[in-house]
Amino acid sequence: MDSMQTFREAVANPLAYAEEYHRTKDRPLMGYLCSYAPEELILAAGLHPFRLFGARGNIHRADAHLQSYCCSLVRGVLEEALAGKLGFLAGVIFPHTCDSIQRLSDIWRLQAITPFHADLVLPVKLNTESAKIYLREVLSRLKSELEAWRGITITEDDLRGAIAVMNRVRRGLQDIFERRSVSPGILSGADLQSIARASFLLDRRELSDQLARIGDDLRGKGNGTVDNGRKRLVLAGGFCDLPEIYGIIEEAGADVVGDDLCTGARAYGGMIDEDKEPLLAMTERYLTRPCCPAKHQGLTGRGEHLLRLVREKEADGVVFTWLKFCDPHAFDYPYLKAFLDQAGIPSLVLELEDQLPGEGQLQTRFEAFIETI
Repeated sequence: MDSMQTFREAVANPLAYAEEYHRTKDRPLMGYLCSYAPEELILAAGLHPFRLFGARGNIHRADAHLQSYCCSLVRGVLEEALAGKLGFLAGVIFPHTCDSIQRLSDIWRLQAITPFHADLVLPVKLNTESAKIYLREVLSRLKSELEAWRGITITEDDLRGAIAVMNRVRRGLQDIFERRSVSPGILSGADLQSIARASFLLDRRELSDQLARIGDDLRGKGNGTVDNGRKRLVLAGGFCDLPEIYGIIEEAGADVVGDDLCTGARAYGGMIDEDKEPLLAMTERYLTRPCCPAKHQGLTGRGEHLLRLVREKEADGVVFTWLKFCDPHAFDYPYLKAFLDQAGIPSLVLELEDQLPGEGQLQTRFEAFIETI
């Protein structure tokens, strides 16, 4: 069987995958919307972490509860819930991210959509000792809530086992993305994005072996040299679950060789120290991994990270992409663009809805941008 088949099928119909998983596995599904949700705790509680991507197309039920200027992710997830399509979920964990996700959490609780509901109120300023103390307590409180709801005790061994699983997944993803960054031709952009997105859906204990098999396949294809004659781009921004973008960029004559996305490198960046006390080790990883604009690690931290990423990947330019009405990323953009402008790195910005503009229109924009590099 094609090693990519499982990934493509899960991405093509995540709800069907979840329904089948719910029917065949003795492990309830726990939904989440943000990469700051602690998958290790979810796994340690005997649950399956399942990231919610939301409905595409016609959204009308959610409009009775949310303003039209909420992003399509939040509106789409609520639409699916109100349409009865998320009945497989045992619960949802809502990290304290943007205003829209916080309001979705309020509506979710009032509507009693799932048996379990938890708000994870994370610190915003991450680079202080008090943030470390506070975040560890937040994780400890979530652990207690899961234990009380499940009627179990999450042991230190449970946490260590879950951490080991997630570290293997992250290493597998990092290996695949790094190999393709060096030799983009060994894997299509659409398949790369399918791997990234499906990694939020598939059984994590099986996922690490699947990623290792793909890594082995790529090891036999790469020649260790950067492909010649094509521009190299980095994607930056927020939520991106539209594999078509990668293919359109490739058709326009460039390759995506790195990213700073919450559905990409920010989610799988950073390892958890398996030798430390588990909750402390988890805390340190979530404080130090590349952060999103809803968090703060210093006045210039995000700009420096993006500039470093572009240089490490030997990229020729950056494409910013985020969902329409995503205020954190929209407010963040001028500052990041200024960092790139000062370094002489060209950039393009795309503000997207759940449906892409016409493929020809997008390809024309990418071709024009690539010609200027």
